[in-house]
Amino acid sequence: MMHSKDKLIVALDSNKLSDSKRLTDELDSLISFYKIGLRTFVIDGFNFATDLKQRGKRIFLDLKLFDIQSTIRETVSKLSGLGIDFLTVHGDPSIVEAALEGKKNNNLKILAVTFLTSQNRIDLNMSLIKEGTIEDLVLERATNAINAGADGIIASPLDVTSLSSLECMTGKLIVTPGIRPQNSKIGDQKRISTPSAALAAGADYIVIGRPIWQSDHPRISVEKILNDL
Repeated sequence: MMHSKDKLIVALDSNKLSDSKRLTDELDSLISFYKIGLRTFVIDGFNFATDLKQRGKRIFLDLKLFDIQSTIRETVSKLSGLGIDFLTVHGDPSIVEAALEGKKNNNLKILAVTFLTSQNRIDLNMSLIKEGTIEDLVLERATNAINAGADGIIASPLDVTSLSSLECMTGKLIVTPGIRPQNSKIGDQKRISTPSAALAAGADYIVIGRPIWQSDHPRISVEKILNDL
């Protein structure tokens, strides 16, 4: 059985690469899995991901790819060479299919984004998304993405229980951002949960960023989270 500490993915979301490198050094003995998002990737993401892999870390590249199919195929093919473990794409079936066609690394898991955890029904209205509760629409998008071949879903921790009940999710991963330890600032997240509650609901991995990298004492913050788990 996977140790709870291996289910924690630390998001490296600082806009300064030096800060992210300093954080990985500080957390080296505690954390085995890191998420690199757009803010960090555009600085020197390829080299940074390669460096972390050489140090034996697992890498979740969170780029939420969305483009025409040929571009998705070529991009995923290139990214596969980094030896990364997780890669996010938007949950449209055609995008998922193109990503699967492009990947050259069989160990790479393609994870589909349903809706961002910073979005609620008001945001969906502004984007002209069809009527329905966000909870029901998440299940629809997740089902379509999994049927297209996605290895798992990125979803709010509030959606984990309902996602786990879907027959198509058997053997698939559920990775949850929007995780906030008790008494943490919410920031721009709208659908959140605590680390232990998300895992108890059935999440396979939880992603935590700002409560760690914005902390005055990141290592202590991580230790508290791991103790809670």
